[in-house]
Amino acid sequence: MPQFKQFPLPDTAEGLTEAEILTWHVKPGDAVKVNQIICEIETAKAAVELPCPWDGVVTEVLAEVGQTVEVGAPIITIDLDPSGAATAPAPAPAAAPATNGKIGEEMPGGRIATLVGYGPKSGAAKRRTRKAAPVAPAAAVQTPPPVVAPPAPAAPAPTPAPAVVEPAAVEPAATSRGGYVPLAKPPVRKLAKDLGVDLHAVPGSGPGGVITREDVERAVAPAPAAAPAAAVATGSRERRVPIKGVRKATAQAMVDSAFTAPHVTEFLTVDVTPMMELRARLKSHPRFRDVKLTPLAFAAKAVLLAARRTPDVNATWDEAAQEIVYKDYVHLGIAAATPRGLVVPKVRDADGMSLKELAVALDELATTARDGKTSPADMMGGTFTITNVGVFGVDTGTPIINPGEVAILALGAIRDMPWVVDGQVVPRKVCQLALSFDHRVVDGQQGSQFLADVGALLADPAVAMTY
Repeated sequence: MPQFKQFPLPDTAEGLTEAEILTWHVKPGDAVKVNQIICEIETAKAAVELPCPWDGVVTEVLAEVGQTVEVGAPIITIDLDPSGAATAPAPAPAAAPATNGKIGEEMPGGRIATLVGYGPKSGAAKRRTRKAAPVAPAAAVQTPPPVVAPPAPAAPAPTPAPAVVEPAAVEPAATSRGGYVPLAKPPVRKLAKDLGVDLHAVPGSGPGGVITREDVERAVAPAPAAAPAAAVATGSRERRVPIKGVRKATAQAMVDSAFTAPHVTEFLTVDVTPMMELRARLKSHPRFRDVKLTPLAFAAKAVLLAARRTPDVNATWDEAAQEIVYKDYVHLGIAAATPRGLVVPKVRDADGMSLKELAVALDELATTARDGKTSPADMMGGTFTITNVGVFGVDTGTPIINPGEVAILALGAIRDMPWVVDGQVVPRKVCQLALSFDHRVVDGQQGSQFLADVGALLADPAVAMTY
């Protein structure tokens, strides 16, 4: 006998409440095995592949591609005993009263008792039918009522149920914008959102007036030269993109941080010529020959060394316990711009790494982030963050502290600039640093000392010998 189970969207990382379905790797009728990847989702932290928890056959996919689903909501139904699908028992009579059962116990009609009620009825699984566009009740139509004799008060006429009208019979022109729902599949709706097309203004060429992908693409295609006014009337110069995934999480985190932690930002301009000269020498050294040695690696190493002298920048403010938590380790976060938005993956225990190990870890971290393969666990638990705005040619900025941390360093672009050396103006490699810190934890003296130490290490790497 068929045994249907619904797989709810799991919490792939602490604190997540929803995720977007990116792709499905299975469809109804496919046989699946335990740990087989069935779909890919995008959470607020990363793209994650979901494995199947059971062996069986897919009977129904409950979430469309592009749909945002709350954690705990079912996304797929699997028949754990497909061999009995053809001989499913008849459903219980409609008059049979509902009875309670123990969790996991099979009830009349083949339903299984669960924590929140009962599982689906036995029988061939069917996809949920699409609802036809709603039709306004007759009483809502603004037309003069016919002159007829009123019904007798003792026998009022029952209110008729709304008639089900085929989609083709719905005339958009005769229906209000608020009640008319354009007929289009989810992928077509997503395309329309991405292109900024209002589906209410797109005539459907598919069966029953369904709007197709070609209809949406035609809506944004340039109008013929002979009729420029038509393009203005039907087109749109705005795009609306739903706030979700990484963008939604980043926005909320930045608001929480900016309006919770009292930010202070200090700036320092540094002559990093000695650092760049050391980098050039190390790139030809056998140990670093196959290593991508970037200025970011030197800045990261300087931060790790300076944090030993000022441990306050590597702490956490615990509001609930009214405590400052000092960390004896550094999980270094590196802000990375990816096609999915800004993410901050971590280099775990970075304080114990050599310059070479740090350079390799940073290169791997950046590659994984750009490919969208950073796991949610690798973006949690950071203690200090570096944002490298210099790669965009920006001198510096006022970075916002990541929630849960108390300091962040912005590394600006390295430029050839005039600099005074021994009383002479000479061209040097110059970089600007910006340090934002939480003034509840880090005082001005401590923040200034930390930033000065980082600058000194970049201006003269030999200073590291004294730390």
